[in-house]
Amino acid sequence: MTSHPPKLKVQLSRNERLQRLKEAFQEKYGEPVLFYACAPGRVNLIGEHIDYCGYAVLPMAIEQNILAAVSVNNSQTIQLANTNEKYQDFTVSSDSIAIDRDNPQWQYYFLCGVKGIQEHLGVSPLAGMRCVVDGTIPASSGLSSSSALVCCAGLVTMEANRQARSKVELAEVCAKCERYIGTEGGGMDQSISFLAEEGTAKLIEFNPLRATDVRLPDEAVFVIANCCVEMNKAASSHFNIRVVECRIAAKVLAKAGGLEWERVQKLAEVQEQLGLSLEEALGRVEEVLHPEPYTREEVIRLLGITAQQLSDNILSANTQQVPQFKLYQRAKHVYGEAARVLRFKSVCDSAPTDAVVQLGQLMNQSHQSCRDLYECSCTQLDQLVDICLQAGAVGSRLTGAGWGGCSVSMVPAEKIDSFLRTVREKYYLPDARLVTLEKHSLFVTKPGGGAAIYTEGK
Repeated sequence: MTSHPPKLKVQLSRNERLQRLKEAFQEKYGEPVLFYACAPGRVNLIGEHIDYCGYAVLPMAIEQNILAAVSVNNSQTIQLANTNEKYQDFTVSSDSIAIDRDNPQWQYYFLCGVKGIQEHLGVSPLAGMRCVVDGTIPASSGLSSSSALVCCAGLVTMEANRQARSKVELAEVCAKCERYIGTEGGGMDQSISFLAEEGTAKLIEFNPLRATDVRLPDEAVFVIANCCVEMNKAASSHFNIRVVECRIAAKVLAKAGGLEWERVQKLAEVQEQLGLSLEEALGRVEEVLHPEPYTREEVIRLLGITAQQLSDNILSANTQQVPQFKLYQRAKHVYGEAARVLRFKSVCDSAPTDAVVQLGQLMNQSHQSCRDLYECSCTQLDQLVDICLQAGAVGSRLTGAGWGGCSVSMVPAEKIDSFLRTVREKYYLPDARLVTLEKHSLFVTKPGGGAAIYTEGK
């Protein structure tokens, strides 16, 4: 692992997007760019909603990314602008950064990265910065646009303040940064954004954070399709409710197993401390948890705690009023999905003749579990996944948090043209609102590289 994201010398004249960003920066601020930083989005091939439960996931970076042009000064002021006109300019003093959880605007995600790096490094005062940001990741699509923005901002802050840290350390810091805006994620998005390498997917494992190459079958292509329903994780409680349900399930299972349940936070800890296989953990779910929702009163009684202790120690800020929790369904999804991730990697490693078929089946099982047990899909996503399968995909599933956003499909290479045509005709063309969005909503992708700093070369 390199000690610092690589500085790549580029000829800006050969890259139209960088050239346009350079010109926009100079027009906005009347001074030259000092450096550029980029952080990619990602598509999670399998392993949904299990990173925050302690389990490995299997994403790859995509070519779409967040790119920032930056200059540095002594003003102790951070000035932000965006090439997308719908995002307003923003200026803040670097010694009084405040993030409004109730108003998750684009600049607050950027400031999450700045604040996280500042606190991690203990840098004060921060260097003043001027930044223009350009993004090609569709917003609220499940492709990690917000986390890529946080990672890009963290990288910008490191470089502007002349610091150097490993990519692993940066990923771990940035994973914690989004908690400033109220998202209790598990670290997958930030990890793949920093640790990705062109041409390979990655098995991302946690505690400690590490990434292992996963070679995908040459005879299959991955296609992303956006259902065009947007879901902002920080603006709703769907995501954090699932985090809390998994936390409560872990504690109930831990107490039933005679563990120190007060210290248990994740379902993976229950499996590890009880010495269970994932299949045995699924059996324990069947034995201990009931399919009917648990009321707050039942959770309090099972754990032997007070209502105040539930609020203070287990629930998060935007889940304080949740009346009931589906523990059985969430735990069953997590343990089953964790097993599918390991199986997916095993098939990729052994490369049997029917690898594409086996991987497609795992992706289909993952979507069914996300839809039925984790309840993180939506009508439009389910419709899109069905169309993708009808169009020739061997596997298709939601990717990202869900409740909208994108599907990812595995398509035999020889069927790609007919697949794209069929999905376009059956999902996008019948709805006039989607026709204009289709250009950026349906695309083939391949594993891209990780976050980097760019400087102008001669």
